[in-house]
Amino acid sequence: MNKKLLALLLPFLFFCGCACKEYPLHYDVVLSHDSERIAYEIVGSGRTSLVFIHGWSCDGRYWQNQTTVFASKYQVVSVDLAGHGHSSMDRSDYSMLSFAEDIQAIMDKENIERAILIGHSMGGGIIAEAARLMPERVIGIIGIDTLQNVGKRYPQSVIDEMVQPFEADFKTAAQSFVAPMFPENADQQLVNWVKEDMSSAPKEIALSAFRNYLEQYVSGEAAAVFKDVAIPVISINARLWPTAPEENKKHIKNYQLFYIEDTGHFPMLEKPEVFNTILKKSIQVIESQGS
Repeated sequence: MNKKLLALLLPFLFFCGCACKEYPLHYDVVLSHDSERIAYEIVGSGRTSLVFIHGWSCDGRYWQNQTTVFASKYQVVSVDLAGHGHSSMDRSDYSMLSFAEDIQAIMDKENIERAILIGHSMGGGIIAEAARLMPERVIGIIGIDTLQNVGKRYPQSVIDEMVQPFEADFKTAAQSFVAPMFPENADQQLVNWVKEDMSSAPKEIALSAFRNYLEQYVSGEAAAVFKDVAIPVISINARLWPTAPEENKKHIKNYQLFYIEDTGHFPMLEKPEVFNTILKKSIQVIESQGS
């Protein structure tokens, strides 16, 4: 092996070796409702399971700074939704409900009866759907830079206009879409990695998920999904886009907002230590009510 490459890999291998020895990682695949193969990673143990759901055109790697940190007290599951990461890509329509059923399939296989679902961006809509799907098994949901105003409505023409550049030139549009999600002082290496990663997503899958997510704000489903959700709902949001907590409380029975300062749309990657502290606080709030 090239000596320079080995020098770069050694710290990574050492870290992984330590983490895996302390908290053994288990990788598995489960069949979802439509026979899509859903890949996931599970580590740690505890009465409560934390299920991490990535956002649009991302995957389970986006929680790399959280999984082993929380494994000391919880069973931690990070998911590659259908069409993302290591999961299969044969679904005809990538809806929020179908993604929620991916989560249900994992929880069924792992016999998870008490879960807190944590979803980034589009993942916020997915975990809301999963909470409605499994009311007896989900004790709370935490949205990461999402659920800014679930009652907001848009005309279909606005969504069509947003999607058009992605249909014309997906890679360029995706990179232009991601770049402003970071503050000016963001780590440029991280920015470049996220831009390249998200813009490499399969175009048709990405467009299907994008439309399904955004069109919730045309139909009103973004708010309606919370009609029968009585569990705690928490947002950990950056200030990049305004959040309307009072508007959310009109639709969400038990809603609380925590801000994370000086980050963009990916706080779990940008400021992981600060983010983890706020996430721990959010989990404690839910656990105190769920007990």
